[in-house]
Amino acid sequence: LQYGIVLDAGSSHTAMFIYKWPADKENDTGVVSEYSMCDVEGPGISSYSSNPLVAGTSLEHCLNQALRDVPKEKHAGTPLYLGATAGMRLLDIADPQASDAVLRAVAATLKTYPFDFRGAKILSGEEEGVFGWVTANYLLENFIKRGWLGEWIQPQKKTLGAMDFGGASTQITFETRDTIENPRNEVMLKLYGQAYKVYTHSFLCYGRDQVLKRLLSKFLQAERYQETVSYPCWPMGYNKSLLLSSIYDSPCTEKERPSFALNTTVTLVGTGNGNLCTLHVSKLFDFTNCSFSHCSFDGVFQPKVSGNFIAFSAFFYTVDFIQTVMGRPVHLPSDLKDAAETICATSWSELLLKAPKLEKRLPDYCAVSTFVYFLTTKGYSFNNHSFPNIAFQKKAGETSIGWALGYMLNLTNMIPAEKPSSHKSMLYNYWVILILLFVVTTLTSLVTAICLLRHTKSSII
Repeated sequence: LQYGIVLDAGSSHTAMFIYKWPADKENDTGVVSEYSMCDVEGPGISSYSSNPLVAGTSLEHCLNQALRDVPKEKHAGTPLYLGATAGMRLLDIADPQASDAVLRAVAATLKTYPFDFRGAKILSGEEEGVFGWVTANYLLENFIKRGWLGEWIQPQKKTLGAMDFGGASTQITFETRDTIENPRNEVMLKLYGQAYKVYTHSFLCYGRDQVLKRLLSKFLQAERYQETVSYPCWPMGYNKSLLLSSIYDSPCTEKERPSFALNTTVTLVGTGNGNLCTLHVSKLFDFTNCSFSHCSFDGVFQPKVSGNFIAFSAFFYTVDFIQTVMGRPVHLPSDLKDAAETICATSWSELLLKAPKLEKRLPDYCAVSTFVYFLTTKGYSFNNHSFPNIAFQKKAGETSIGWALGYMLNLTNMIPAEKPSSHKSMLYNYWVILILLFVVTTLTSLVTAICLLRHTKSSII
């Protein structure tokens, strides 16, 4: 076996994934699987901008697990990557020097381990979207697969679209035959001899955590930063005091930053008003400006969504909460809308009774589920016909869906541009044929023996 390690340094936390695959099948498909994973304790590495060294040491617990999980004799040949996403993209916008310092500190820690460290970098939003798309379609064997005789088969089924909803950004990526009017949104890929024209876009500041900050920012601005305000997106019975600095510590809310001191405290009193919350959520999107034939929102070109989609990360967690905790099905846009309204109308005490282990995130499910409804239907234009084609999933089989696997497959050249040669398959075919011949011969011998035995018995009688 061979192994590979990818650290997914997201905006809210970092996760480590260890992958494994048979050493003699590097260019085959469907053979790389998730071997183990580890959630790094604490926030994402971007939050350590004032103390970069801690960003590196925060990873040590998971890296020590990797030392145990990967056999010692394989350490030196195991590639190790760190990819940082929207949290670090935001830090790079706000303070490039701090961003560099965090990456250097992280790289310094990773170099002290005996793995084959191949770099720590900030992924672009487009890379994040495309690698997530590659991961999903690779795991579901939509590019190429083995037939039962070991031959290569180009599946007739179409690729899936991929939708990611992280802490600081959200991505949509799908194959399309339509003209992609903005070249920035077009990616041409050649995988296993097949060409794919893919549309992708990443919306920075539209991840879960940044959406919640932007929502609070716009609401407080509308309420003129009063000391105590009624907040419709929190459940009735939930109240909290916040420092303005906790809302305006991001480039996503910088435009609404008030001129007075940010050490001011405001108290928000939850009212659980779904209709009013929906009104405020809708103000996060701009549907008015579009210089293309069709836009999603904020003037971004998007062709019509087509085919099946897989929605992961916070998309999955939000819909999973609706289905498992609230007991509501999500098949149509109206289901999602009704569920969001029900969550908003549920009191804080009721929510706590339903899901005490989710206390930290419970107050925000009203706003987040409303946002997911708006993003998918008003933003991406999924309707009653196309919405049922979205599968909200965390994993495909035993492997997590996200950009990390696609990133490693790309950097290790494990998905070749050309279709792999069939010589390994032919060897495999010979074994299959030999086994079949053995089975047929054995069965023939058994049948012959039984017939002879019956014939002998009948002769004696």
